[in-house]
Amino acid sequence: MSGPSTYVPQTGLTRWLDTRLPLVRFAHDTMLSFPTPRNLNFWYAFGAILTFCLGVQIVTGIVLAMHYTPSALVGSIPDSNLAFDSVESIMRDVNYGWLLRYVHANGASMFFLAVYIHMFRGLYYGSYKAPREVLWILGVIIYVLMVLTAFMGYSLVWGNMSFWAVTVITNLFSSLDQVIPHLGSAIATWLWGGFAVGDATLNRFFSLHYLMPFVIAGVVGLHIWALHVPGNNNPLGIDVKGPQDTVPFHPYYTVKDGFYVALFAILFAALVFYAPDLVGDPNNFIPANPVVTPADIVPEWYLRPFYAMLRSIPQQLAGVLVLAGALLTLVFIPWLDSSRVRSNRFRPVMKVFFWVFVADCILLGYCGSEGVDAAWHLGGIELSLVWVARIATAYYYIYFWVLMPLIGLIERPLPLPDSIAKSVLGASAAPAE
Repeated sequence: MSGPSTYVPQTGLTRWLDTRLPLVRFAHDTMLSFPTPRNLNFWYAFGAILTFCLGVQIVTGIVLAMHYTPSALVGSIPDSNLAFDSVESIMRDVNYGWLLRYVHANGASMFFLAVYIHMFRGLYYGSYKAPREVLWILGVIIYVLMVLTAFMGYSLVWGNMSFWAVTVITNLFSSLDQVIPHLGSAIATWLWGGFAVGDATLNRFFSLHYLMPFVIAGVVGLHIWALHVPGNNNPLGIDVKGPQDTVPFHPYYTVKDGFYVALFAILFAALVFYAPDLVGDPNNFIPANPVVTPADIVPEWYLRPFYAMLRSIPQQLAGVLVLAGALLTLVFIPWLDSSRVRSNRFRPVMKVFFWVFVADCILLGYCGSEGVDAAWHLGGIELSLVWVARIATAYYYIYFWVLMPLIGLIERPLPLPDSIAKSVLGASAAPAE
């Protein structure tokens, strides 16, 4: 679908550059003339939105790093520390530091909101199926890198919740001692840079948090490259039959994506200016204190579905394996789905289970947000949310490992359109001259 290059240099300079470093040709072929299915809807704009989010996080992160002190040593305020003090200084003393910090902190939430929509869209329209398996796998790698980056960034505030979140999560590696004696403890000690979470841990996480966005940007480049080889999937999930099914990426989708990025930026600005602490935790306004544990230790909202899985398993090693397995499962989705039809638009049975899966993920996030002893009281019956999380975790695995392979074999899909052009323009659509 990518096809041969249509770029023709118009000046002596561009002809000279094109024979030595064809950057202009590359930009033209990937962002201007690239043939794109003509029926892409709103949900396909989130690729551009995610690019916008990554750029915002990198720019604001670089500026914040100029004023941040990655040290857990005691600062000028009693019971405080230099890292916590530097964050407060950014908020109070640096020109527009409050804006930079709120954009960066809330930008992480908006980034994950966009990436979850992007992933669910890919699942619904079957964008992981051949020939786009590598495209999907690279997307999963980006997601895992985002999780690691966000976790390390959350620790840099060095408030009491972030300190204890780091302590709890890094201690999970100690469960590997049950597999190979001393292995988990050695990994935890290596991560900490000592025998407990402290100054060395903070320095390591700061260095990695600064580095990881550039690694993510590199993998995003590979992700876009892998997209341009087979071309975009589309809401119908059918292959492009010819030029009549496509339009150039510019101006059709550059304008469309720009419009939706602007709408997203307005929503982003509303969060930053009117509710900047909406998704924050009050305990992070308290300096890290290794002797005072918060009542409930929870990660940020975008990691809580996986935290609910981990917490629902009473045995630590089993919980770690369930958590790791939930992420690893995403890699195998292209081969777990046995249906030849990509889009759930034409799969009435799978569509129902897909929306149940979406509700299941939201339920897991809710369970991860509540306390360990939280329960539902239903007509005098007390249902612990731990059991709700166990049922939701079971459905997560059943959806991918049982329903995807099985339904693809027994389901009778609806008839597919002959082509994208006929679906968009009607049966009388004629091929382009």
